Amino acid sequence: MPDRSMADPEIFDVVVVGGGPSGATAAAELAQAGRHVLLLDKPGKIKPCGGAIPPRLIRDFAIPDHLLVARVRSARMISPKDKRVDMPIGDGFVGMVDREHFDPWLRTRAVEAGAVLRAASFKHIERDAEGLATVHYTEGGSPQRARARLVIGADGASSAVGRAEIPGHAGMKQVFAYHEIVRRPADGSGDVESTRCDVYYQGKLSPDFYAWIFPHGDTISIGTGSARKGFSLRGAIRDLRASSGLDAGETVRREGAPLPLKPLGKWDNGRDVLLTGDAAGIVAPASGEGIYYAMLGGRLAAQAAEDFLVTGKATALARARKDFMKLHGRVFLILRIMQWFWYRNDALRERFVSICRDKDVQQLTWDAYMNKELVRAKPMAHMRIFFKDLAHLFRWVSP
Repeated sequence: MPDRSMADPEIFDVVVVGGGPSGATAAAELAQAGRHVLLLDKPGKIKPCGGAIPPRLIRDFAIPDHLLVARVRSARMISPKDKRVDMPIGDGFVGMVDREHFDPWLRTRAVEAGAVLRAASFKHIERDAEGLATVHYTEGGSPQRARARLVIGADGASSAVGRAEIPGHAGMKQVFAYHEIVRRPADGSGDVESTRCDVYYQGKLSPDFYAWIFPHGDTISIGTGSARKGFSLRGAIRDLRASSGLDAGETVRREGAPLPLKPLGKWDNGRDVLLTGDAAGIVAPASGEGIYYAMLGGRLAAQAAEDFLVTGKATALARARKDFMKLHGRVFLILRIMQWFWYRNDALRERFVSICRDKDVQQLTWDAYMNKELVRAKPMAHMRIFFKDLAHLFRWVSP
């Protein structure tokens, strides 16, 4: 590795900090547009993630089949009283990926598009006399520098870029997620199916979120999350593995990380920094889904960055958040309200799972998830769901 610490800093159009789905996508699309891009990715980290990607993502971002470790065709919702509701997808499937392999493939695609990738840790940003940002980072223990007109922070919920450059970022509300990647027991035991995702709405496994068992081919992602301090995520997973018969499976790895609960009100500093992905808070409330929204956020960040580089107007950076919220702000609001109400206690969780038995709920849920759009073409179905929700809210029906 060449020592660039004493030389003049390299000059790029954009430095992207963070090589997950959002940062790698932004870097790839900017490089494809002919921009000189440096992608910095801190080595050795794999984000805890169930790994579900909808058909919309597979189609929009050209994800090859070999990255899909499983194809899910149903979800099972498990209530606090252990009542189980199956939600078949019908036609199509939800793809499952393992972030250990998915993220490096995205970074390789960015390199093939022309981005420069370095295994490095971001340190801080300084501005020179000309107003250009100088990004300080370490690579292989050696301090390095790079100058750029724009820095894109895609370095996670606890973004060092965001905390340094975006007021209020340190106060971002978060839930902490933890999962264990487990090999299927050799004897084939365990309550798990290769084409079904299991979602546990049980306070003992998460007092304010949910737990999951997701198939990953030869392995399984078993995880949970909570914002409640003192709640033992590892203890919850230990109990879930025991109750599902998966405690005999070999543990391949354990991972934990914070997830944001709400998009930030501002994603740029009005000058030369733009956030995307978890750093901008774009993880779906209630579900914790992040891969699709991260990659879309990376694409929108690249588009806003290109506008900024062409026009020189810092106001162009605000386009990324504006465009994202126009597309998905309403969905995020609905999901946030749903999480606030239904996840508060086990009595409400019991009713929530009961609602999932409804065929209208199942169809509209899958339509919205698979295509990433609110379904407006079925007003009578929405009306039926509305009155059924009221019946559960006022306890006119039993769960």
